[in-house]
Amino acid sequence: MLAIERRKLILEQLHREKRVVVSELSRKFSVSEETIRRDLDKFEKDDLVTKSYGGAVLKEDVGAEMPFKDRKKRNMLGKRVIGDILSEIIRDGDHILLDPSTTALSIVKALRSEGKKDLTIITNSLEVLVECAEDSDWEVISTGGILQAEKYALVGPKAIAGIESFHADKAIISCKGFDMDKGLTDINDMFSQVKQTMLKNATRRILAVDYTKFDQIGFSRICGAEDIDMVVTDVQPSDAWARYMKDKEVVCFYGDEDQRYRICQ
Repeated sequence: MLAIERRKLILEQLHREKRVVVSELSRKFSVSEETIRRDLDKFEKDDLVTKSYGGAVLKEDVGAEMPFKDRKKRNMLGKRVIGDILSEIIRDGDHILLDPSTTALSIVKALRSEGKKDLTIITNSLEVLVECAEDSDWEVISTGGILQAEKYALVGPKAIAGIESFHADKAIISCKGFDMDKGLTDINDMFSQVKQTMLKNATRRILAVDYTKFDQIGFSRICGAEDIDMVVTDVQPSDAWARYMKDKEVVCFYGDEDQRYRICQ
């Protein structure tokens, strides 16, 4: 079993049981206790757990929304993997809608690194606007709207109207949770409405989420899985998720530990 798969299973157990014990995980996965401690160190660095004597406890506020500056520190490697995959999918000359997620920021950085040309980026993210300003070859359009200062995002009727005045080749959104029953959900109606509008005004609809968003549910529904065309993530989904996405006719790309990109069959 790859380390990245083991960590996904440990995180799933944490969400179910709220705590884990190093010795038990060591026996379960047939690895050393030191290996498990390194896994828990990574979760602690990503602010997902609090380490305790002999194990770790899921942070009580892990389901709460954090300020943007704190969220962008979480699972940075996973977000880079997602950005790299999308930099291969996005073509020169594409018109792209991007939401105010920390994943969107990683996508823009990957596009710049790949030297993508003649892109048009339409976004309600202040951080994405600033990052895009570094590339004079791109046309960058702000949706306008009401500032949500803590999230560095523009929302409300003007943001929605701004999005509706365009039709993009690709809309790329993230979300708070992706659940088989509830679909895509987010922190509040304002964010969900903006993302719904992005999906409705694009030819190709892409969900970009790291492994921590699977089997999670946020407050406000965005849409069902049938309303997206593609999922891009950092870890191979479980067999159950692979079957679910196949049934919904959703293509899924993921990265492995060698940074190769695979399609989920």
